[in-house]
Formats: sequence, C-alpha cells, structure tokens
Amino acid sequence: MKTIRTPDSRFENLPGYDFSANYVDVDGMRMHYVDEGPRDGDTVLLLHGEPSWSYLYRHMIPPLRDAGLRVVAPDLIGFGKSDKPIAKSDYSYARHVDWMKNFIESIDLTSITLFGHDWGSLIGLRVAAENENRFARVALGNGAMPTGDQEMPRAFLIWRAFARYSPWFPIGKIIQQGTVTELPDQVIAAYDAPFPSANYKAGARAFPALVPARPDDPASEANRAAWAVFRQWQKPFLTTFSNRDPITRGGEIPWQETVPGAQNREHVKIRNAGHFLQEDKGPELAEVLIKFVKDERQG
Repeated sequence: MKTIRTPDSRFENLPGYDFSANYVDVDGMRMHYVDEGPRDGDTVLLLHGEPSWSYLYRHMIPPLRDAGLRVVAPDLIGFGKSDKPIAKSDYSYARHVDWMKNFIESIDLTSITLFGHDWGSLIGLRVAAENENRFARVALGNGAMPTGDQEMPRAFLIWRAFARYSPWFPIGKIIQQGTVTELPDQVIAAYDAPFPSANYKAGARAFPALVPARPDDPASEANRAAWAVFRQWQKPFLTTFSNRDPITRGGEIPWQETVPGAQNREHVKIRNAGHFLQEDKGPELAEVLIKFVKDERQG
C-alpha cells in the first residue's frame, strides 16, 4: 500500500486550531489525533466524516475539555494529518473499522462516549457494536449505519456520483455546501489544507461508494450484525440530528425506536444547522454532550 503524507507546513496558523498533534502507528501508517483534557476524565471520542477532518471539531473541543472531559478527535486514515493511501482501492469499510479499532486499542481508550457524524458514525457504530466493553454511551449526529436494505436518499446518490465522476473535487467548498453558516475564506482553506493535490484525495473520493447501498454490499452482513447488537443495547444512546440536512433528515427515528438505550430519552434536534452541524452549532452541540455525559454519570 503506497501512502503519502501532507507536509506539516500546510497546517500552520489554521484559524481556531492550535491543538497539540499526537500520532500512533496504525497498520504501518501514521494516524493523527487531538487529545485534550485530563487523562483520567470521561473520554469523548469525536469521529469526523466525509470529506472533513478533526478541524471540524475545533469549536467543540475547548468547551468539552474545559468541562473536565478527555477529548479525543482522530483524523481517519486518508484525511487530515493522518497518512493517505493514494489508491482508492486501498480503502474499504472493513479496513476503516479495523484502523479505528487499532487506534482505540493503541491508546487504550475505555468508558468511551462516542460522538459519530457522517462516516464517523458508520465506522464508530461498528466499532462500538464489536467492542461493547470499551464504550459507555453513544451520541449520534447526522449519521447512520446502512445495510443496503434501505432506499438511499436522492441527495446521497447525487453526492456519490459527484465524488466518483466530477473532475473537480474542492474539499473546502464541499464543506461550505453542507453548512448554513457562511464560512470565511480562511476556514475553507483550512479544510483544503490536508489535500494539496488530487493525489491526496483518494480517501475522500472513495468514501461515498463504500456506503452500503445494496443488500449484497461487502459490508452489509457486518452492519446487520451491528444492528443486532444495538437492538439489545441498554447503554445510553442519544440522537442529536440537525433540521437542515437533506441526506440524514429523519435518520434518527430508527435509532430512537429500535435501541433500548434510546427509549424514554429527551433526544435533541439542533436547529438551523446543516449537514456539518459541528460547524454551524459546535458550542451548542458540545453543551449537549457535556450534559449527556454528566447526567448519565450521575444517574
């Protein structure tokens, strides 16, 4: 597997992102993560999706940390400061799950509160289902874990075709299309920072096609098995979807109706936020997670 690494100079002076860099070896590749707050605090694992990186969580990390939580925000392989395989064929759903399992084991995270968004939910929910003992609770925002048995939203099918065929794939502007907030040019540039050229974008290009969209997808059986775990999941489970995401709108309902740990819970709707709700309403979402952790810990 041939990989490339974004030069560190690309990440200098990014607005709002002055966190120390941490790295672990995962399958022979360098994986970057932010690790803020007390090591003995409750751990919140923030998993980004497509085509973002841990920069997406810059508005959430400080309030979570200041509330006494340990905040861990990795860059998925192929994204951010992590190493990037240059062939799209090197990426698979199963590999991303394995890479994340290896990451969690490498730094020995336990009693995890998972927050999964977009592909961070597809990966994180699988990891949680397959490693229940390491997870204390789950919060899900604008995410899913499809098996291919459901009809996919038209907005997703358009996005998948764009990622596959468009000669133009501007990461920062794609993020802007998924927000309600008008992003400053410097922020758009920060989202572009990990991807100096097309060679660095194989992971971002590959992800949409890896979403199970048919019943015989290579990941379908593993996702069905994970759903079976969540049908018995008694640990706290919270949905925090936004109201202006055309891809995941309504996707919280199956979780609320199916997961025992989601029953009789006051779920949260983040208003006036698009797909990237962390960008639109990051501090508000952080407060939701702080309350979720502290209420459940006290309960």
